[in-house]
Amino acid sequence: MTKDILHITNGDSLTDRLHQLALIDGDCFVWREMLCEGPTLIRTESLESLQNRKEFLEKYYRITPNDYEQKFVSQLSKLDDRKRYKEVILWFEYDLFCHMNMVAAISLLLRKGFEKVPIFLVCSGRIEGESKCFGLNELNDSQLITHFKNKKQLTVDDLQLASHIWTLYCEENPNKIAGQIKASSSFEYLSICLRAHLERFPNAKSGLNTLETNILKMIDTYQIRNMKQLMGYALEYQGFYGYGDMQMKRIIAKLFQFLDQTGDQLILSERGKLALQEKKNFYNTTAADWYYGGVNKYHYLYNTDTRNLMKL
Repeated sequence: MTKDILHITNGDSLTDRLHQLALIDGDCFVWREMLCEGPTLIRTESLESLQNRKEFLEKYYRITPNDYEQKFVSQLSKLDDRKRYKEVILWFEYDLFCHMNMVAAISLLLRKGFEKVPIFLVCSGRIEGESKCFGLNELNDSQLITHFKNKKQLTVDDLQLASHIWTLYCEENPNKIAGQIKASSSFEYLSICLRAHLERFPNAKSGLNTLETNILKMIDTYQIRNMKQLMGYALEYQGFYGYGDMQMKRIIAKLFQFLDQTGDQLILSERGKLALQEKKNFYNTTAADWYYGGVNKYHYLYNTDTRNLMKL
């Protein structure tokens, strides 16, 4: 096995599968983070950034600082010796969750001096003949091997764009990200993910964001029996967010005021109906101290007509 290739993978499940298929030839940095939520700083490796992330993950997701040290911080030292590697391969998926991790990883690589090392991307997404997008771990062995063989080498412009987007994400003005949506790059799903990010801010008419509104629509449309079934629907039909159980559970918990349980079915409460019909704004009942990168989620409103953000 050669040791001059560095693989950066998005999670343990995929990493285990890649080892089983002998697709990891070299070292592996498992990127165990979820930078699409919570406060972030440009220098993800700085002590201040790591401390902020520890506090956020412990408070909202019960991930202890020691666990974070073992699972993420311990991986950072693998980037200290760039001369060791002749190639970097990134394994990230098509959704917002993975894309924010990916642009952060690229930004970190450039700060560590990897700008002259060939960097490749293996990204999941649409499969010919299928109507939905697939995650890397949803591909069969043959498809995953083909994705690896067809990996894209990122250009200097690609790397600079990714690093720039990460910088903008960590700043206080999310409208700057809107200016990057139409940027041309090798990242097939980046524009969609950036649009999905902007739609995470509260709707100016209802106070709920796009994902929260879609969950209410599911309850109004389908015969959903309980919270467990709602979770399944929300995960399956979330679009390009890529949230897991932990993130979706927190989102649904914030929607309890809009739900009622009657017999063996979940239905919308009166508040839920008003929110879905955009007849009442519930911003004041949902606002919280919640950050996406460098900005508080509730400091901006999303205008669905202009598809722009308005600062409060």
